[in-house]
Amino acid sequence: MKRLKILIWHIHGSYLNTLARIDHDWYLPVKSARPVGYGGRGRTFDLPDYVREVPAELVRDLKLDLVIYQTPKNYFEDAFEILSPEQRLLPKIYLEHNTPKPYAVDTHHPIDDPNVLLVHVTHHNRLMWDNCRTPTMVIEHSVAIDPSIRYSGHLEQGITIINGMQKRPRIAGYDIFLQTRKAVPLQAVGMETEEFGGFGDIPYRDLHRFVAEYRFLFSPIRYTSLPLAVIEAMTIGMPVVALATTELPTVIENGETGYISCNINKLIENMRSLLADRKEAYRLGTNARALARERFGLDRFIRDWNKAFELVTLTALTR
Repeated sequence: MKRLKILIWHIHGSYLNTLARIDHDWYLPVKSARPVGYGGRGRTFDLPDYVREVPAELVRDLKLDLVIYQTPKNYFEDAFEILSPEQRLLPKIYLEHNTPKPYAVDTHHPIDDPNVLLVHVTHHNRLMWDNCRTPTMVIEHSVAIDPSIRYSGHLEQGITIINGMQKRPRIAGYDIFLQTRKAVPLQAVGMETEEFGGFGDIPYRDLHRFVAEYRFLFSPIRYTSLPLAVIEAMTIGMPVVALATTELPTVIENGETGYISCNINKLIENMRSLLADRKEAYRLGTNARALARERFGLDRFIRDWNKAFELVTLTALTR
């Protein structure tokens, strides 16, 4: 397909880091104070040179082919602030990262427009959202991390990777993390984790080499899309222990790629067994890496997104 000029806001840095591996011309609007959505390339990511920052006030001068929205604010406010009337008529994709809220099955998606392609990141999310009239597609996650990084697991501790866990305690499972930390040695990394004894934010370029030393990844999140931290851990060959919620039961297989349950006491038993048996942890991690390469590989992710781009641009030409 032809090389596209695509505008996207910086909403989820880890996802943008992967999306930017698709070889098109990407434009990130920026503002001087770097508010949410206008942070540009970010300081912790090594994005390709074809990902460019553009002052928000100059966006309307760009010759774009496609706009990707990711939040209601992008769609209902930012678009009218920084895009020209002609740019607002361009082919558009709404990338939905989240599970429906406040109701798991009765929440209407904020975008109700047959001329927008709504891309969900998991099949669970597409199933649970009421997508109204908007056509949908599922493009499952991938990650773009240093392929040389390999799990070692030599530290007899688990680790959890969540930003701002304590600010959304029930959803992110902050209470579960604290409960589990009393029973097994468990560390935390991510923005603001230093407030409860964690390591705080570690630059993305360094994160996975750091995490690879721990025996397992623990995901205590109750209700979210498939966490990218899980895919990252599996990609480097690390076993995962997680709650059996949302999309995770289709990813983690007990005794094969990690352990999964809604019984916290059972998960604590599984963690203790991994801490006691590094060889078994390595076996599970090896299986996890094979699954991640097959299901969440970067080549597949790029193909799926290019199909989405082709679909919306060709559809726009035929209207």
